Amino acid sequence: MAFKIVRNDITKVKADVIVTTANPKPKCVSGTDLAIYEAAGKEKLLAERKTIGDIERGEMRITGAYNLNAKYLFHTVGPVWVDGNHHELEILERCYKLVAFIP
Repeated sequence: MAFKIVRNDITKVKADVIVTTANPKPKCVSGTDLAIYEAAGKEKLLAERKTIGDIERGEMRITGAYNLNAKYLFHTVGPVWVDGNHHELEILERCYKLVAFIP
């Protein structure tokens, strides 16, 4: 199967996997993260996310997608930009590499 990138409302995409930015703590507060939780079924997704616990920056974890039209959600935690001298690019690069090598 070919790899395909789709630009659309992420909560309406039909896909095997949806990759999303994640909060390091198991919570959803605003933006895309909140939209995904609400579309997926906030209580169930948050409960599964809490079983994972904290996710370090540059790391990724997998949960079910629940009410989304996907099989899985890949939660990646990117860097907080300071000034470019605090390993921000390396952390971001790790997020992309982790997602790219999932079988």
